[in-house]
Amino acid sequence: MSVLCACLMLFLVGQIANADNATVWVGMGAPQQGEKEGIYRTILDEETGVLEPPQLVAEIGEPEFLTLRSDGRRLYAACRLPNGDGGVAAFEIGSDGKSLQLMNTQPLGGGRACHVAIDPTTRCLYSAQYGDGTVAVFPLAEDGSIEARSALVEHKGSGPDASRQETPHPHSVNPSPNDSFLLVPDLGTDRVEIYRTDPATGTLESYGHGNSPPGGGPRHMTFSSNSEFAYVVNEMGLSVTVFKYDSKAGSLEPIQTIPTIPEDLRTPGNNCSEIRMHPSGQFLYTGNRVHDSITAFRVDPQSGRLTFIEVEAAHGKHPRNFNVDPSGKWLLVAGRDSNSISVFKIDQDSGELDYTGQSVSSPAPICIVFQP
Repeated sequence: MSVLCACLMLFLVGQIANADNATVWVGMGAPQQGEKEGIYRTILDEETGVLEPPQLVAEIGEPEFLTLRSDGRRLYAACRLPNGDGGVAAFEIGSDGKSLQLMNTQPLGGGRACHVAIDPTTRCLYSAQYGDGTVAVFPLAEDGSIEARSALVEHKGSGPDASRQETPHPHSVNPSPNDSFLLVPDLGTDRVEIYRTDPATGTLESYGHGNSPPGGGPRHMTFSSNSEFAYVVNEMGLSVTVFKYDSKAGSLEPIQTIPTIPEDLRTPGNNCSEIRMHPSGQFLYTGNRVHDSITAFRVDPQSGRLTFIEVEAAHGKHPRNFNVDPSGKWLLVAGRDSNSISVFKIDQDSGELDYTGQSVSSPAPICIVFQP
């Protein structure tokens, strides 16, 4: 066998071995035990579900939410800048897929971002500022670095809960699958604001809204596989509202609201956090804090409506975030207050979760993102 053939075979074997591994980026909140702040990286073996202990790869203040460019070469974070102000940061992912190099940061100009997302054309970065009640747009340069803010939209209104809905609180930014609209659930107003986007100019134009139940507090959202339905988790209402989504008109029509925790299982202070669609489109999952659990639903592909499957203990305290791996076999839960990430196996037929008994240490994890 020639040296060239031998090298080629070794390369292919390595590629096959690596195909079973998924890179996972972990964002964090304020450290609770003096750990270093920054973005952590771990590896999930998609065949066995074994998760490596996360390692710090980039130091930056409180990278609370992360998002990846579709080609997997750039990572963006909502963060705290060295002067204490809120900002956004861009990182280049190394060719080895293991390292992060800070490209640049930009200040928000007030407040702190709780969520960031990239438009499908990768020309703009969007951010939601919960405390300030605003949504910001940052153009992205050709190399992926972040340019100065091009737009800032201020929400108006309030909700029936005077303790939490006295002012607007946009909680996430969600580009529509067809790239024409940005949908923003606002916990303070019980509305999902709809904006027409123009990535070329980095601007937003108010287009309408969808209504969540009064006092529900819409937080995060996701779409069905065919993009005909949108699912919004209501933080305060412990529920999911299903919307019929018209991508051409940019409209949301509520068709169902279903509890995430049955009444007899609820305890004081329970509230919802994250919502994720299974890659197959058959199952939907939500996180429940204080109750510290994950709820599973089955998705009807025709009507978009949800059917309750189960509530599974999160095996971590304050599950602010979780995610499903690209293979659809595993679900990782970030326990912010337990400094842990727990691993669950997903039954591909029923959608039920089975805790693997594995939990790795990770400082104040509040965002889990899988490398494309």
